[in-house]
Amino acid sequence: MHNEDGYFDERVAARYDESGEVAEMSDAAVVDPVVDLLVEIAGNGRALELGIGTGRIALPLTQRGVPVHGIDLSKAMVARLRAKPGGEDIGVTNGDFTTTTVDGTFSVAYLVFNTIENLTTQAAQVACFRNVAAHLEPGGCFVIEVGVPGLQRLPPGETIHAFHVSETRWGFDEYDVATQGLTSHHFELIDGRLERSSIPFRYAWPSELDLMAQLAGMRLRERWGGWKREPFTSDSRKHVSVWEKPAL
Repeated sequence: MHNEDGYFDERVAARYDESGEVAEMSDAAVVDPVVDLLVEIAGNGRALELGIGTGRIALPLTQRGVPVHGIDLSKAMVARLRAKPGGEDIGVTNGDFTTTTVDGTFSVAYLVFNTIENLTTQAAQVACFRNVAAHLEPGGCFVIEVGVPGLQRLPPGETIHAFHVSETRWGFDEYDVATQGLTSHHFELIDGRLERSSIPFRYAWPSELDLMAQLAGMRLRERWGGWKREPFTSDSRKHVSVWEKPAL
């Protein structure tokens, strides 16, 4: 990572909420099902968001009565959260969510919008699961939203997949199958200028994530194809998975 804020520095944070993909993901039709499910899983407990960012999910979840604490590496992103109504009331700990700890336990921890893939090694992803398990109360759950690797949609011999093409925005995923690497390239036309960003990820199959959960002492409780509990099938482009820490 190129500075203390990682890939989400001041330049990215300044226009993060207005960028095309995030703006679409911030629509109430997208956010409400996420919050509905997290409210149900949280029950009367607290929620821990890893990669809380500018509060796309944390703010409406708090408004629904679930206390949220966040962990985020980027001070620039958290500053945007703080500037929003209610943002000052959400506790945030600055740090890497593979190792950063906070006080207390939680009934649910969650990672949305492919954020688990920001951890670019298997060891880091396993450490994340273990860190979450240490923060969950008995019977608590870890919820992840992440895409299914799109390798089956690539023509033979190709390594690049276009995931978005429009008049003002283009997105391409570049795969390195040998290392399970994925670099996401974003191009966006802003005020007549073409802005480019490239972010590395590590993709993981659902079965690999299940094994990470097992190593952390959790078991798979549910897996859906989306936040509205759509069935998870061979054609699903993403999954929402829920792993549970055993009750005492």
